[in-house]
Amino acid sequence: MMNNTIHETAIIEDGVKLGENVSIGPYAVVRGEVTLGDDVAVGAHCVVEGHTTIGRGCQFFSGAVIGSPPQDRKHQKKDRVFLDIGENNIFREFVTVNPGTIEGGAFTRIGKNNLFMACSHVAHDCIIGDDCVLANYVGLSGHVTIEDRAVIGGLTGIHQYARVGYLSMIGGCSKVNQDVPPYSLVDGNPATLRGLNIVGIKRADIPSTTQRALHRAFKILFNSGLNRSNALSQVQEQLNGLPEIHRVIEFIQTSKRGIS
Repeated sequence: MMNNTIHETAIIEDGVKLGENVSIGPYAVVRGEVTLGDDVAVGAHCVVEGHTTIGRGCQFFSGAVIGSPPQDRKHQKKDRVFLDIGENNIFREFVTVNPGTIEGGAFTRIGKNNLFMACSHVAHDCIIGDDCVLANYVGLSGHVTIEDRAVIGGLTGIHQYARVGYLSMIGGCSKVNQDVPPYSLVDGNPATLRGLNIVGIKRADIPSTTQRALHRAFKILFNSGLNRSNALSQVQEQLNGLPEIHRVIEFIQTSKRGIS
């Protein structure tokens, strides 16, 4: 615990494991089987508890509550459930994150380099990739999957078991009750497909030839009037040589809730 900075009013219970250069602010509470990696910063009045592992460089701003029991009536106090958080995530003020449930596989997992803006919530059994942004007051219900580089606008609610695809964007105040395809832009209540996430695709430096292929694929899949099976077949025949197109096809084929 060399070079750690812990405020005199903070409570660190026995069993907590701290890396190096950890800082813990006033009135923070860290308890349970918690591991904080190197360079983690826990702000004032935060609570970190449960069976929680936090990677290097994560930041928790005032009032964040991380690892508290899942908000599920089936959860019992004796259940051993876990929260696994990767490196360099930012959790702003009053963010809440719950571990998994026994029914859901016992784990909530968060990747690296994500930004969780103030008052956003990650429920039990969620899986979040890397480089995502959840804006203020985003609410993820249980068992939600967010793939890498997704951006979710403020005050958006996402239904249980829904998936949000790679490099997609959801407009603020949306109600998402079905899967959001990779590379897409959706918005509304209920959320509906508006087209490609053009700004995100350009920022990701996806080649122009691939951008045109994605435009063509989306036109076939969502604007041709073909049923899903026939539309997927046509895209596979015409465009399936690109990994980006394969990602879209596989996502739609494995959808259980349907596509927004």
